[in-house]
Amino acid sequence: MRHFGHLADDVRGRLFLSEPVAFDLHSEAAVLSTALGATLYSPATRSTLATDIRKQAARGVVSMVLCLEDAIADHEVPDAEHNLVAQLGALAADGAEGLPLLFVRVRTAGQITDLTRRLGPAVRVLAGFVVPKFTEESGGAFLEALTSAEEESGQRLFAMPVLESPELAHLETRRDQLFGIARLLEKYRERILAVRLGVTDLCSAYGLRRSPDLTAYDVALVAGVIGDVVNVLGRADGTGYTVTGPVWEYFPVQERMFKPQLRRTPFAEAQPPADGVRQRIIEHDLDGLIREIELDRANGLLGKTCIHPSHVPAVHALSVVTHEEFSDAQDILSRHRDGGGVLRSAYTNKMNEAKPHRAWAERVMLRAEVFGVAREDVSFAELLGACLCG
Repeated sequence: MRHFGHLADDVRGRLFLSEPVAFDLHSEAAVLSTALGATLYSPATRSTLATDIRKQAARGVVSMVLCLEDAIADHEVPDAEHNLVAQLGALAADGAEGLPLLFVRVRTAGQITDLTRRLGPAVRVLAGFVVPKFTEESGGAFLEALTSAEEESGQRLFAMPVLESPELAHLETRRDQLFGIARLLEKYRERILAVRLGVTDLCSAYGLRRSPDLTAYDVALVAGVIGDVVNVLGRADGTGYTVTGPVWEYFPVQERMFKPQLRRTPFAEAQPPADGVRQRIIEHDLDGLIREIELDRANGLLGKTCIHPSHVPAVHALSVVTHEEFSDAQDILSRHRDGGGVLRSAYTNKMNEAKPHRAWAERVMLRAEVFGVAREDVSFAELLGACLCG
């Protein structure tokens, strides 16, 4: 699979200076964690799950979570497990070619080993498991179960812990909990693909819910938790992990309270003009999502949890490396190899320091590998327009 592989060859050729590379379940963990992009959640109860997965893959989705936890009612769990095993078995029988990275969100540690055994050879379509409400106290059992399932099945399986417990929201326990989680994850580093943020649950600890006109960063309590999680678990010194952005839980259509946050100019200047794309974004309440994605990136997050297919194009279009980012990253890494120093950017609008900006540049180059590099004259509006129409 590869990002934007659903677009026609000539469209990709027009948009990309360097096209995204292909990857699969056997790719390096650093590539897969960067490539997660918009991770689309789906309840495991869907009777058409296998068909839905194929359909979403054809539309550009490269990672999905099949949920046995909060997305379904308690009494539905046995039937959902049965359905999940049957649907994944059907996918495996049809061939794993072109499937997204598939994860199962479980409720208990025992479900990991049980489902792995029940899947049998079909486990080969799975990338791993999502562990909800992950804490230092609860997480060990899940990671031990994952280790056992991996050894028993012979399949490489990753874990994606979700940080969403009240212990993280509460100030008096947050620090100890974060450092405890860091110690636990370090013991299983090779099996941790990414750390996910469960902002909805964090808000629930205080009876909060943000409106579609506000981002997660406008909720002070949530912004504080995100900052602390990145501080401890998102470091660029080799001890950190990919931390993914919080879910955007809104989709059309609601009455707007505030004016659209999306400027008209980039869409009017796109070739061809993309005013229709801008209007579609506004009608689907995606301008708030777009702003939140930008804030995710600025705060050290990569990728995003999504609950609706309409969110996927925006996440992926904004993940493409711009020509300016690529130029800066190349210059920084080149200067770093020559011993460091400062140079003016090729775009003559900023200072590039080889040593302080090196970690940023390395992350940009990895993102460029999996999401591609846009041509110099290609804007976000054109990328998003191609995704929406492709």
